[in-house]
Amino acid sequence: MLATLVIGLREGLEATLIVGIIAAFLRRNRVPLAPMWLGVGVAVVLSIAVGFGLQVVEQALPQAQQEGMEAVIGIVAVVFVTGMIVWMRTHARTLTKELEASATEALGRGTAWALAGMAFLAVLKEGFETAVFLLATFQASSDTGLAALGAVIGIAGAVVVGYGIYTGGVRLNLSRFFTGTGVFLVFVAGGLVLTVLRRAHEAGWIVIGQQRTVDLSWLAPNGSVQGALVTGVLGIPPDPRVIEVLGWVLYVVPVLALSLWPRAWRPTPARVPVVRAGVAAGLAVAAVALAVGVPTGGVDLPRTTAVTGDATSVAASVDGASAVLRTTGSGREARITLPTSAHRRVTRAGVTADRWRTTAEAPATTAGSTAAARPSTLSLDDLVDLFGRVPVGISPSTNPGPFTARWAVRDTVTLWTVRGGVLDATRTQRTVLTIAGGGLPAARTTTLDRTLWAVPDAHVQRSAAAVASADTRAAELLLWKAWLPIALGLATVTQALLALRDRRRRPTPTTTTPEPDPSRGPPADDATRSPEYAVR
Repeated sequence: MLATLVIGLREGLEATLIVGIIAAFLRRNRVPLAPMWLGVGVAVVLSIAVGFGLQVVEQALPQAQQEGMEAVIGIVAVVFVTGMIVWMRTHARTLTKELEASATEALGRGTAWALAGMAFLAVLKEGFETAVFLLATFQASSDTGLAALGAVIGIAGAVVVGYGIYTGGVRLNLSRFFTGTGVFLVFVAGGLVLTVLRRAHEAGWIVIGQQRTVDLSWLAPNGSVQGALVTGVLGIPPDPRVIEVLGWVLYVVPVLALSLWPRAWRPTPARVPVVRAGVAAGLAVAAVALAVGVPTGGVDLPRTTAVTGDATSVAASVDGASAVLRTTGSGREARITLPTSAHRRVTRAGVTADRWRTTAEAPATTAGSTAAARPSTLSLDDLVDLFGRVPVGISPSTNPGPFTARWAVRDTVTLWTVRGGVLDATRTQRTVLTIAGGGLPAARTTTLDRTLWAVPDAHVQRSAAAVASADTRAAELLLWKAWLPIALGLATVTQALLALRDRRRRPTPTTTTPEPDPSRGPPADDATRSPEYAVR
C-alpha cells in the first residue's frame, strides 16, 4: 500500500503541477480553460484504459505467458520510473519556466487548442507511466486491494496538493519533494527488478544464476509489519537468487548515486566527456577481467574406459557426428566404425549425451568373440544348458528330442559420449533360435539376449553425476563470464557514445584579443564594459 501511495502521490503531483501551471498561465492571459480540461480528461480516460487493457490481456494468457508478460510490464515500468527520476532531478527547479515558455509558444499560434494538446500529451505521458508502474506494483504485491487503495489515496492527495499550489494555499519545495520521493522510488523500482527477474525465470526465459544467496525469512516473516515493508513495499523476497541480487545492485547503486549526487560535485561541461570516458574505461576493464578471469567450468570424461565381459577396455574417437570405437581384450583389438546416420542426441543417466547405435547380422556359426559353432541339432539337455531349465511348452515325455535348430544373430554396439569422452558403451547380441522336430507338433521360436561387454553401471552413474555437477557450475559461471561482461560492454559503449556527444556539444573557446599597450592608454569603451565580458 505504501509503495502505490507514494507512486500515486508523486506521479499525480507531477501531472497536477503541469496542469496547474498551464491553467494559471491561461487564466493570466484570459484564455478559456475548457479545451485544456477536455485534453486532461481524454488523457486520464486513455491512461485508465491502458491499465485495464493490459490487465485483461494478461489474464487471457496461459500461465507461462502471464509470467512473461508480467516481466515485460515490469521492465517497462522500471524504464519509466528511472526516466522520470532522472528527468525530475534535472528539471524540478526550472519546470515552471519551461512549461510557461512552451505555453507561450503554443499560445502564439493563436488558438487554445494548442495548449489543450500540450496538456493532453503531458497528462497522457504521466498517466501511461502511472498505469504501467502501478500495474507492475500490483502484480508484485501480495494484497491487490490494499495496493489499489494506496494508489487512490496517493492520487487524491496529489490532486489536493496540486490544487493548493495552484491557488497559492500550499507552498512546497518541489526540489526536495521530488528528491525524497525519488530515493524511495529507486528502492521500489529495485524491488521491481527482482520481481522481473523472478517472473522471467518462471516464464523459462532466464535459467542461470538461480542459486539461493541468503535466507531473509527472519527479516520479513509472513504477516508482520517488517514483512509488509520488506516484501510488499521494497519487493525483496525472502529467498533472493544470485541473478536477482546482482540485478538489484546494478540498478539501485548507480540510480541512487545519480539521484543523491550533490550538485557541487558535478563536473563542469568541459570535464563531462573526460568523466564519461573514464567510466567507460573502468567498465571495459571490469568486463574483460570477468570474461578472462572467470573459469569455464565443465568436465572432460576420459576417451578410454574399462569394461567388463569379453573385452577389457574401449576407446572412442569422435569426429563431428561420426565415431570410431576400439575394443581391447584377450590380446586382440577390434575397430568398429559408427557412421553419422547412427548418431542421436539423447539423455543418458540424467545428462545429455551423443549416442551412436549400429546393428548388424552376426555370423550364425560363432557366438560373440568365441569360435564355438552353433549346432544345427540340439538335445533336451542342450536346451537346459541354454535356458537353465526346460523351456516352457516342451515336455520331456512327449518332446524328447533331438531338435533341429536354426539360428539368427543380431549384434548391436551402442556408444554414449559427452564432449568426446566415453560415458557408456555396450555390445549386446540377440539370438533368435527356432527348433523343430523331436516330437514338437510345430516349430517354436525363442530369443536369447546376451551382453558381450559393457561399462559398469556404477562407473556410468559416477561419470553422469560429475558431468551434471560440472554443467550446473558452468551455467552458474556463465552469468559472470558471459552475461555480466556483455552488460558491462553495452554500458561501456553507451558511455563512450555519450562522451563523444558531449564532446561535440562542448562550446568552442572564444578567441582572445591581444592585450592593450599600456602606453596608448585604455580603450575608449573600457569604462562601460561589463565584467563578464572582460578580456581574459
